[in-house]
Amino acid sequence: MNTANNPKFGEVAIIGRPNVGKSTLINALVGEKISITSAKPHTTRHRVLGILNQGLNQAVFVDTPGHERRSNRALHRLMARVVHHALESCDLILLVVEATGLTDADHKIVELLGERLADTIIVVNKIDKLKHIDTLLPFLAQLQTIPCAAFVPISAKRRISLEQLSKAIFAALPAGPAMFPIEMTTDRDLAFRAAELIREKLIDAMYQEVPYGLTVEIEHMSQNDEGRWLIHALIWIEKESHKSIVIGKQGQRLKAVGTKARLELVEILNASVHLELWVKVREHWSDSEQELHRLGFDSL
Repeated sequence: MNTANNPKFGEVAIIGRPNVGKSTLINALVGEKISITSAKPHTTRHRVLGILNQGLNQAVFVDTPGHERRSNRALHRLMARVVHHALESCDLILLVVEATGLTDADHKIVELLGERLADTIIVVNKIDKLKHIDTLLPFLAQLQTIPCAAFVPISAKRRISLEQLSKAIFAALPAGPAMFPIEMTTDRDLAFRAAELIREKLIDAMYQEVPYGLTVEIEHMSQNDEGRWLIHALIWIEKESHKSIVIGKQGQRLKAVGTKARLELVEILNASVHLELWVKVREHWSDSEQELHRLGFDSL
């Protein structure tokens, strides 16, 4: 640990292909759910900061969308810009891969990093899924051929070896004073977190029927005199035909989503919550950068 005269501070970009556990990792490191998670790829769309303090040291993690091939859709172009901006501005990179080995997509990211591999810790996630831990050894030997700063095997979900990863992160950060108050865990406000949490529950409920043509906007969020939160959320979809799918038979799917979201919001806000969900159609919102900006997406 550093002395009061030599604290460490730095921005840490968390990157990797879709569905390797980047959001689970940032939540585990920060110790609080600040980025939504799902078994489905492309859940993360926004640049989300998570802040970890150790004494006077501070690491600011940047959760990024899964890196993949370019797309002509405005939403995917915006997500790609979020990834590249994070790489350009960060002091340290965490490249998250799965313990089963490197895929072609992983190799492409390694090539993309180039000279920045020297500032990269390869995080080998999901070691808890290995039937025999000895099978990890050949993979770790393979990683030794990559000129990265370090590699650390972990399980973000089971919180295995997070302390070792944290030590490696702070050891690699430059000297500097903290930029955020010690009580902060994220730069995102409650409305953003509420919208994302509702979207998480929708993604889990939709299966492959309406995968990513929806987003959530908080129209109103306030606390009454009794301390109860009143939240009105709009669920935007791109096609009229998707409306009945989101709502479900006799409204059962939307009701189930609302119940799950409300219960988790009660835990986060530590207060009772009245949540209303409304489904509306806004055609081609994901193909318009103007619409994306209006809906709160980062424009870098």
